[in-house]
Amino acid sequence: MQRRNFIRNTSFALGALSLIDQKLFAAMIKEDPWKMKPLRKDVGIFYEKGGTIAWLQSKDGIVVVDSEFPEQAGHLISELKKQSDKSFELLINTHHHGDHTGGNIAFKGLVKKVAAHTNSLANQQKVAVAQKTEDRQLYPDTTYGDNWEYKIGNEHIKTSYFGPAHTNGDSIIHFENANIAHMGDLVFNRRYAFIDRTAGASVSNWIVVLDGALAKYDNDTLFVFGHAFDPDKVTGNKDDLRAM
Repeated sequence: MQRRNFIRNTSFALGALSLIDQKLFAAMIKEDPWKMKPLRKDVGIFYEKGGTIAWLQSKDGIVVVDSEFPEQAGHLISELKKQSDKSFELLINTHHHGDHTGGNIAFKGLVKKVAAHTNSLANQQKVAVAQKTEDRQLYPDTTYGDNWEYKIGNEHIKTSYFGPAHTNGDSIIHFENANIAHMGDLVFNRRYAFIDRTAGASVSNWIVVLDGALAKYDNDTLFVFGHAFDPDKVTGNKDDLRAM
């Protein structure tokens, strides 16, 4: 009798656990593969596959920094549209690599202006021609040199170029009011960096570039990194720049 009760109760317990497992599995399947995270003062980040994206939702429109790949850019656009009815005013690329500009094409006919460093545009065009992917590009229509500024809503966006590093066209995008600086691939947080010599990379000047960023931004600056060893640690502080 005791043995029968034990078997019956064990069977019920296993059945209940199985149902719980099924529900957990179903919930996991429904989870979005991307992460949308507000940071401060209307600026946040999005990451799924590729270089981390930063976004600003202002009263006068939306600004996006980097675009990952077309599918991921589509996910971002959908999420931003759920949260705001404002137009996409500006897309900025920190540099030309495909995991940062591949999703530009998803903004075609949607965003009013695409900006990048002059060298970044030249690199993007060169790679697209070589790979015969020109039809899948949305090139920057606005380029800049060492510095560029853009005002939208309460936010003042400033770009800075300190010379060749990861490529010869890496720029830092600073949301001045929020005090958030997108470093692009100038920082691979606790992860070995990709050095693109075909695009004018310079390891020695990379150190100079990071020193320039340490001097330019204050201790309250929140930095956004292109990549990280721990995928959830794509933001950080000056200690992370020093470690890089």
